[in-house]
Amino acid sequence: MKVMEYNEDLLQPMADSVSQMLGLIGEDVNREGLLKTPMRVAKSMQFLTQGYHQDPKQILTSAMFREDYQQMVIVKDIDFYSLCEHHMLPFFGKVHVAYIPNKYIVGLSKIPRVVEVFARRLQVQERLTTQIKECIQETLHPMGVMVVVEARHLCMQMRGVESQNAMTTTSDFCGAFNEIKTRQEFLSLIKEK
Repeated sequence: MKVMEYNEDLLQPMADSVSQMLGLIGEDVNREGLLKTPMRVAKSMQFLTQGYHQDPKQILTSAMFREDYQQMVIVKDIDFYSLCEHHMLPFFGKVHVAYIPNKYIVGLSKIPRVVEVFARRLQVQERLTTQIKECIQETLHPMGVMVVVEARHLCMQMRGVESQNAMTTTSDFCGAFNEIKTRQEFLSLIKEK
C-alpha cells in the first residue's frame, strides 16, 4: 500500500473551505458525524490530485531498456479513477495502451503508473487519453502509440442527464497506428478476454 505524504500547509485551509461549504448547504458542521469530515475531505483531495506533483516522464525513463523488439506491446485493462474538472465528480474505467518499440522498451508496470499520474489530476477523458499517448511518444520515441480509454462518468449518472449505462470511449494514436490495419489489430487484441 502506498503511503501518502500530505502537504500540511494546505490541509487546514482546505478543511476550512470544506467546513464553509458544508455550512452553506445547510449542514450542522458541529454534528458528530461531520466533525472530522472537513479534514478527511482535504486529505482525500490531496490524494486524488497527487498527479500534479509527479513526473510521468521520469517514471518511464527510470525503467527504459535497450531492446531490438519491434512488435506491438500492449498493456490492457488498466483500472483508473479520476475526477472530472467540471463537477469534481469521479469518472473511472479502463485504459488500454499499445506501443511499437523503436530500440527501447519500458518496464511494463510503468505504463499503469503513467496512467495513474494523469488520472490523479482534475481531468476530462479526452485530455487524459492524449496526455498518456504524448508522454509515451515523447519519452520512448516508439514507432507508434495508441491509447483507448473506456469510462463511466458519475457527473452523467448522478446529475444532469442521469444516464445510468452510458460508457464513453476515447482514443488517440500516432505513428504506425495511423495505418488502419495496425489500429484494427490493437482493437481486436484489447477486445479478447
